Amino acid sequence: IFFSCIECFSSVNFFLSLYRFQACVYFASVFQAMSCGIHYLASVFMAVTPNFVCGIPGNVSSVLFYNSSESSIEDIWTLWTSTENYIVVRLENGEIWELNQCSRSKREVSLDLAYEYKGNKSIFSCSDGFLYDDTKWKSTVVTQWDLVCDREWLAKLIQPTFMLGVLIGAVIFGDIADRLGRQRVIWFTSAGQFVFGIAVAFTFDYYSFVIVRFLLAMVSSGYLVVAFVYVTEFVGIKARTWASMHVHAFFAVGIMIVALVGFLVRTWWVYQIFLSIATLPFVLCCWMLPETPFWLLSEERYEDAQKVINIMARWNKVSTPCKVSELCSVQQDDLVSGRTGDNDTSSAKKHNILDLFCNWHIARRTITVWLIWFTGSLGYYVFSLSSVSLGGNEYLNLFLIGAVELPCYVIACIGMDKLGRRNTLIPFLILSALICVLIMFIPQDFNILIVLANMAGKFSIGVAFGLIYLYTAELYPTIVRSLAVGSGSMMCRAGSVVAPFCVYLRSVWIFMPLLLVGIMALLSGILTIMLPETLGKPLTNTLAEATEMGRSKKSCSGKTPPAHSGAALEKIEMFCQETVSTEK
Repeated sequence: IFFSCIECFSSVNFFLSLYRFQACVYFASVFQAMSCGIHYLASVFMAVTPNFVCGIPGNVSSVLFYNSSESSIEDIWTLWTSTENYIVVRLENGEIWELNQCSRSKREVSLDLAYEYKGNKSIFSCSDGFLYDDTKWKSTVVTQWDLVCDREWLAKLIQPTFMLGVLIGAVIFGDIADRLGRQRVIWFTSAGQFVFGIAVAFTFDYYSFVIVRFLLAMVSSGYLVVAFVYVTEFVGIKARTWASMHVHAFFAVGIMIVALVGFLVRTWWVYQIFLSIATLPFVLCCWMLPETPFWLLSEERYEDAQKVINIMARWNKVSTPCKVSELCSVQQDDLVSGRTGDNDTSSAKKHNILDLFCNWHIARRTITVWLIWFTGSLGYYVFSLSSVSLGGNEYLNLFLIGAVELPCYVIACIGMDKLGRRNTLIPFLILSALICVLIMFIPQDFNILIVLANMAGKFSIGVAFGLIYLYTAELYPTIVRSLAVGSGSMMCRAGSVVAPFCVYLRSVWIFMPLLLVGIMALLSGILTIMLPETLGKPLTNTLAEATEMGRSKKSCSGKTPPAHSGAALEKIEMFCQETVSTEK
C-alpha cells in the first residue's frame, strides 16, 4: 500500500522519476556504496609482491647481473625478468654471494667476480631479510612484513579472508537491520568503514592487519546490503529496477577510484588512508537520513512513519500526502480477509531449504540458479582481481575493468524488459565463455587486445550477474522465494571467496583462471536453456504452480498482463518486497 503513495511522486524515467526527496536519499545512500567497491578491491595494489632477493650479509662493493655490472642492487631491478634470476654481489670483505629469491649461497672460491660459477657453494637461508624492488611501490603489506617464500601463503589469504568477512557481514547486518532499523545500521556501517579503513593503515603486524580488514569487510558488506534495501524502500515502483541496478554502478565507480589512488600513491598505508577518506563527506552527513516508513510501519511506529511521509510530501510539493491511519485501516481489512482464506502465512513459516529440491523440476532449477550465482560472482572477481596482471599499465587496466560495468547494467535492464530474463542471460553467459577461450589465443605481447578482451568478458559476466537477482525471485513461488534468493546470495558469496584462489592458479598456468570461468559460464549458459522465461508472467504462489511453469512454456499463455497493467506492477512490487528481505 505504501508503494502506491511513493508512486505518486514518481514517473517512468529513472532519473526523472526520482523527485527531490527520493533523489537526495538515493544519491546520498549510493554515494557511500563507492567505498564498498574501494575496500573490496583495495588489496590488488596494497598486497602487491614486487621483485625481491635475499638480504645481503654485509656492505656491497659491486653487483653483477649477467653481463651488467652496477654499484648497487637498485640499479639491477630494471634488468630483472624472471624469478629464476639471481644476483651476484661482492662484499667489502671480499666475499662473493649469489642472491636468489628465497635463499643465498656463498662461493667458497672468491677470486674473480663472474656470473657463472661451478665451484663449491654454501647455501644459507634469508636470515637478514629481503631486498625489494621499490621502483613502482615504495612499500606494500608484503614488503612491510616479508610475506614471501615460506610466508607467501599469508599474503594469498588477505583477499579470501576479506571475502569471508563479506559473507558474514551480509548475514549479520541484514538481520540487525530488520531488528533495529535500516537507519541505525547505515549510520554504524558508514562510520565503521571510515574507522576500520583508517585503522588498517596503522596496524602493527600481519595478524592485526587481517583482523581489522575482516571487520572492515563485515561493515562494508553490511552497508551494501542494507543500502540496497534502504533505496528500494524509498524509490517508486517504476524506477526500482533501475535504481537497484545502479547501486552496483556506484560500486564500480569505487573500483575506478582504487585505480586512480593506486596510480597517485605508492605507499600502502598512505594509499589506504586516502581510500578511506574518499567518502568522508557521507559519514559526516549520514545522520540526516531518515528511517524508512516501511520499517516504521512494520514496527507499528505510525506517528514516526507519518512524519517521514509528511517530510516527503513537503520536499516534493505534494499538497495531500497519504495518511498512515488510512493505510492501517486497509491493512486491517486485508488481514481479516486473509484469515478466511488458505492460511498461507502460517504455512510459509514451515518451509526450509529442502523445499528447493521438492521435485526434479524444482531441484534442477535450483542447481542451475545456484550455479549461475556462483559463476557470476566468480567471473566478476576473477576478471577484476586479475586485471592488474594483464600487462601494460595495471592502473589503467583496473580503471577500465571498473568503467566497463557502467554500461553493462544499462544493457541488463533494457535486455530484461525487451528480450526477457532467460533470453538475455543465456547469450551473455555463453559469450563470456567464448571470450575466455578467445583470450587464450591472443599472443601475450598484444597487451591492448588482451585488455579489451578482458573488458568484454567483464561486461558479459556483469550483465548476467546483474539480472540474476530479479530472475531468481521470479522463478520461485512466494512461499520459498525469500529462501531461494537468500540461498543464491550465499552461493554468490562462496564464489567471491573462491575467486582469489582461482586467480592464484595463474602460477600453475597463466590461463587456468580463464579456463575455469569459461567452463563454468558455458555450463551455466547451457543449463539456463532449460529454465522458463518469466517476462510478462505473473508470480507463482505455490510449488505446484512453479513446477507447471517449468514444464510447459504455454502454461501462462493467454494470461500475460499488459505491460502497464496492475498485474505487471504487482509483479515488480512482490519482487521488491521479497528482495528487501532476501538480499540480506
